[in-house]
Amino acid sequence: MRLVPILLATAIAAALPSTAIAHGARSSADGVAAGRTPATSAPSPLRVAETRISDASMAVAAQLRETALASSLAWDITESLTTEVGPRLAGSEADARAVAWAQAKFAELGFDRVWTEPVTFPKWVRRSERAEVLGASAQPLVITALGGSPAGTVEAEVVRFADLAALEAAPAGSLAGRIAFVDYRMERARDGSGYGPGSRVRSRGPSAAIRAGASGFLMRSAGTDSHRNPHTGITRFDEGLEPVPSAALSVPDADQLARLLARGPVRLRLALDCGWDGEYTSQNVIGEMTGASRPDEVVLIGGHLDSWDLGTGAVDDAAGIGITLSAAVHVAALSRRPARSIRVVAFANEEQGLHGGNAYAAAHGGEVARHQLVAESDFGAGRIYGFNTGAPAHARAAAARIAEALAPLGIAPLDQGGPGPDVIAISRAGATWAWLGQDGSDYFDLHHTPDDTLDKIDPAALAQNAAAYAVFAYLAADAEGDFGSAPASAAAPD
Repeated sequence: MRLVPILLATAIAAALPSTAIAHGARSSADGVAAGRTPATSAPSPLRVAETRISDASMAVAAQLRETALASSLAWDITESLTTEVGPRLAGSEADARAVAWAQAKFAELGFDRVWTEPVTFPKWVRRSERAEVLGASAQPLVITALGGSPAGTVEAEVVRFADLAALEAAPAGSLAGRIAFVDYRMERARDGSGYGPGSRVRSRGPSAAIRAGASGFLMRSAGTDSHRNPHTGITRFDEGLEPVPSAALSVPDADQLARLLARGPVRLRLALDCGWDGEYTSQNVIGEMTGASRPDEVVLIGGHLDSWDLGTGAVDDAAGIGITLSAAVHVAALSRRPARSIRVVAFANEEQGLHGGNAYAAAHGGEVARHQLVAESDFGAGRIYGFNTGAPAHARAAAARIAEALAPLGIAPLDQGGPGPDVIAISRAGATWAWLGQDGSDYFDLHHTPDDTLDKIDPAALAQNAAAYAVFAYLAADAEGDFGSAPASAAAPD
């Protein structure tokens, strides 16, 4: 009898929550907060057998962990996508090449099934962008247009606001003929929690500026770096408002503009050539490694295939593609596959509104109970430090066993996290989420900037991620019993 692992599993089980609470590690797509998701609990433990993971499966997981740690496959996949395709703005020519790359890569890696599902969305294009201070202190400023911004040239006086609340309090008409500038500095945090307030400036600031009468909008980038690289990202305009040119300043340029404004009035020219250009249909690319005895049930993992256009989309989110594809390959290479299938989804257009994740949920919401657990890697390539799941009480011991297998990788069970951006919709439909929390301390130095390139990824950290996802996916797929996924309307309180 193996008393030590059993006692450890019991201790870990006590630390794992039985409900799904997302602490907003990052806003999704961007400006859609994860927030609190409906619990995906199954009926009472009186009616549902406890989910278990066998000692034999744990032994296989230990071997799998070491194999994945020693492999360069996650790096090779990430390098291939960022090098052969590069930036992958949704709706661009590179979007189509990325889809073709993913189909070919799934096939090359030996996935048993590979298919695509259409995802249609509005197409936004960026052509040029420029900002310059006029007058006695004339000089250029480094900016980038926010996704969703219209084209236009605005020459006007700048009015600074310390934060979003100050701009939202501006009286109607008080900014007539002016450019609003929100100078909010985002805070650095391992779990990315500083991004919520920063991204809200981007998502809500332009509309607040328009309501106050502004003819243009500028913001300090939602980022934590000090480089002269602006951070892009999607913005929205409230219904009934006429959009205005909207852009983000690099952090040093926001500082420069603030210093100039402290000396007196500043007049600035903002010129953007960008905007919406019809509709585009991309694809979710899906690959599956078939399970040994329950192939119709799946553990879903994945990342998003698109990126913004300034860098090569390495940490956001080629890393997630490399991590999850390699994890599935490592599991499939075992001498005995797990009972359930491992499904990997390369989601389309996460960046501009979770379009791929929403399309997947629309297509598969009717089969949510077949989804054992769902997890997405979309927070860079920092080492994973925490694990959690929204599984109900009857699966808590199995979740503790997964945590036990992850512990040698430096991963602890934590009462935080939530579904990744593209699995929010399927989680709301009733699929149980899992969270493998990455260290995002420097993620927002790179996020949505020209600096998001392959050289910023640590191969050893990437391998640790792949090992964690492989262990997690294997044990979830081989568990005896379920993790509580059920149609949301049918799920009973735990």
